[in-house]
Amino acid sequence: MSRLNNIYNQSDLHHSQNFLTSQKILQRIVRLSSITKNDHVIEIGTGKGHLSRVLSQHCKHLYSIELDQKLYAYSKQKLADIPNLSLIHRDFLTYPLPSTGSYKVFANIPFSITTKIIRKLTEDNNPPTDIWLVVEKGAAKRFIGQPNETLRSILLKSNWTTEIVYYFRREDFHPKPSVDSVLLRLTQKRCPDVDAKDYSSFTYFIEHSFRHGLFSKRSLLTKKQIATALRLDKLPPLSQSGEVLYIQWLCLFRCYQKFKSGKGKI
Repeated sequence: MSRLNNIYNQSDLHHSQNFLTSQKILQRIVRLSSITKNDHVIEIGTGKGHLSRVLSQHCKHLYSIELDQKLYAYSKQKLADIPNLSLIHRDFLTYPLPSTGSYKVFANIPFSITTKIIRKLTEDNNPPTDIWLVVEKGAAKRFIGQPNETLRSILLKSNWTTEIVYYFRREDFHPKPSVDSVLLRLTQKRCPDVDAKDYSSFTYFIEHSFRHGLFSKRSLLTKKQIATALRLDKLPPLSQSGEVLYIQWLCLFRCYQKFKSGKGKI
């Protein structure tokens, strides 16, 4: 990322940040997590340090990353008494995640870069085992596929369990945001639904199907193949509304894999 983009993002992030300051709420949401005294935790955006202090009380070591110079300087002084805290002045989007070892992430992130942050965390070669992010409710619902699956929710679900674990009031934040916020949890699946060696093919199949449709001339499967694959897996046929369930997408991808490899019989 260029220096110009960093400067732009710093200004953008500063104005999109809403802080949680209530100790009662902060303790409540951190206790909802699986963070223990054995865990290394990364926080994205130190802010004014309210969440950082609570997180440090629950984990082995906290690495808190702050881009804004003024907030970094403020927190460095305010949190100087915390021995298990490493405060890092850095743009998280260019910050290298740990290449080895397990770690978790808990953060109240700027809403303007939610997608970039989730992609960075979930697509890394050594992703966190568990992620908790305070995000805008509408964005969270798109990531978990509500009311309908999205391109991003399907790709996420192949490797991650996604759920909303807490709903905030707007009054919980300072300044009060103009949108509703939730705590989104993403947990890495021990047994992914799609093998790592097949993930690029899965991504291609899903992106192509979203772009061109399952029943267009450019579809990667025929109508007969789609109907037969779903029937053989004892799944319902595709809805006339056009909604495709996640489990149906997995079934159709496996069908596509068979025909691509020449092993299909339909």
